[in-house]
Amino acid sequence: MLRHFARRAFLQQSACGLGGIALSQLLGPSRAGGTVEPTRRLAHFAPTARNVIFLFMAGAPSQLDLFDPKPEMRKLHGEPVPETFLRGLKDSLIKGSARVMASPRVFTKHGDSGLEFSDYLPSLAKHADEFCMLRGVHTETSNHDPAQLFMNCGVPRFGSPSMGSWVSWGLGSESQNLPGFVVLLSNNGPGDLAGTALWDNAFLPTTSRGVTFRSKGDPILHLASPPGFTRQMQRQRLDAIGDLNRLRFEALSDPAIEARIDAYELAFRMQSAAPELLDFSQETKPTLEAYGIGTEPTAAYGANCLLARRMVERGVRFVQLYHYTWDDHSNLNANLLNNCQRTEGPAAALIGDLKQRGLLDETLVIWGGEFGRTPMNEVRRGINPGKEGRDHHPYAFTMLMAGGGIRGGQVIGETDEMGYHPIANGAHVHDVQATILHCLGMDHTQLTFRYQGRDHRLTDVGGAVIEKAIAGG
Repeated sequence: MLRHFARRAFLQQSACGLGGIALSQLLGPSRAGGTVEPTRRLAHFAPTARNVIFLFMAGAPSQLDLFDPKPEMRKLHGEPVPETFLRGLKDSLIKGSARVMASPRVFTKHGDSGLEFSDYLPSLAKHADEFCMLRGVHTETSNHDPAQLFMNCGVPRFGSPSMGSWVSWGLGSESQNLPGFVVLLSNNGPGDLAGTALWDNAFLPTTSRGVTFRSKGDPILHLASPPGFTRQMQRQRLDAIGDLNRLRFEALSDPAIEARIDAYELAFRMQSAAPELLDFSQETKPTLEAYGIGTEPTAAYGANCLLARRMVERGVRFVQLYHYTWDDHSNLNANLLNNCQRTEGPAAALIGDLKQRGLLDETLVIWGGEFGRTPMNEVRRGINPGKEGRDHHPYAFTMLMAGGGIRGGQVIGETDEMGYHPIANGAHVHDVQATILHCLGMDHTQLTFRYQGRDHRLTDVGGAVIEKAIAGG
């Protein structure tokens, strides 16, 4: 301990008070008497968005039944896929018995822009002029876990940082008492989800890892102190643990110890901030009703959407909502309706609420899954009239972007007559990631971290900003 206190005295007495400043940062708010300032870093250029809300639809929604109408397919419904279309097609998921599956959905145009939405999305359709619809997104894998990793981490393998971690590390946090990256989970039964790797920090500092909130029960476990354990007692215990951790850090210089200190401090501050964040009593009745809170089937997802809005209000940089599963290999019409009824109303309420509060201009909202669904009936489940499903389709699917510098009311990308391949203005997943970082003021080629001998980045070695999606672009 003598070495520790000698170091403190040296810092306090040197550099005309600089030591005191350093010490106040080292000891934190309770020991130094100050307040914790949010960690901010400079963007590469002026951002159009300060925050991101990513509505991730795990399992892959069917773009052909929601966003990309193909009325000409009705002439071929139930027929074998035309031989001229199959010729030269390298797709292990398409068999010789595959039959065309036209969508039974009714598509109508909405807003001044005339964007087309399915009858399963009546609430989202009301915000048509806010959305940039990317119809030609494509990825490189057709299995759930690798594709989810590719969308969220830039590579189809475990062990790379997630998009939220890259953003949190690259820009820091604007929140004093909440994490910079939060993950909200809701589900409709067991689903295909690659797990915690989707919000992991990997080789980035552990403070950039996503913090998960639960959708049932207490959103944050062990938030409240045990009976009889006062805040002052907890502060004293935390200070003692912090002193021991700092001594250990001086001996080992292990950055994981610094991260542990930061985590303890953030957890302590969250005990004050989180109850207020999770308290919806100050929200108006119309707001709660719009999000579908307290009613089924929208209660869980509505609560997460409202939490997302409250989080960005309080400076959380990146909020990601996972809803699964949209993996409809069979009984597509019923399952798709079920998921839309659970999620599209709350998602629309989020867009409207952000806009009404003046937050949409600075909040980038993204809607999409890891890939799309085939134009053909799912062969493995048989051809059962009324119970058909669609297989995985990585070659062309739809994502939505709104707010945060995105030019709404437009469609970017066009697919062929079967909705199988992009034929104009397609966008690779790395292009989507580059565009998200661009809105946040970051050049995706410059946001790098050196690890194991090379510079890593979210977009790996590819990616280009989708200029047409950017307002003024």
